[in-house]
Amino acid sequence: MLKPLSHSLSPRDQSGPVFLPDERPADRKTDEPHRILIVEDDYLVAMEAEAAVVEAGFEAAGIANSAEEAVKLAKSERPTLVVMDIRLIGKRDGIDAALDIFQETGVRCIFATAHHTLATRTRAAPTAPLGWLPKPYTMEDLIDTIRSAVAELSDHD
Repeated sequence: MLKPLSHSLSPRDQSGPVFLPDERPADRKTDEPHRILIVEDDYLVAMEAEAAVVEAGFEAAGIANSAEEAVKLAKSERPTLVVMDIRLIGKRDGIDAALDIFQETGVRCIFATAHHTLATRTRAAPTAPLGWLPKPYTMEDLIDTIRSAVAELSDHD
């Protein structure tokens, strides 16, 4: 009788597939543009941010103006990262949305907000933010922050 091979595999071998550099999962292809989800309750700011993201060579994964919409889009669109305002339409704020998104998808955020006090940063810490972009900000600052965040994510791949 043959014995199962599982007893001879180390825990690392049993944890999941290992990919060679050219065999990455389909959702992490390196030749595809990074997808950026924008969560902002100010329509004009959201449209300007989306245009800047696309112009910089990223792909816009959508725009949300509420926590519920942000979580729904993050689940369906699987962005690389989220640019998240803290004050949003509705009862829940951007930190609530970022927590749900991070817990359910592992996607992290850049918080773009005028509300970046120590208490706010402490409350947001469990989301492992990729950065803080204080409002008002320029589109150049936004793109620079996104590029830094994408580089940080790439360093951990």
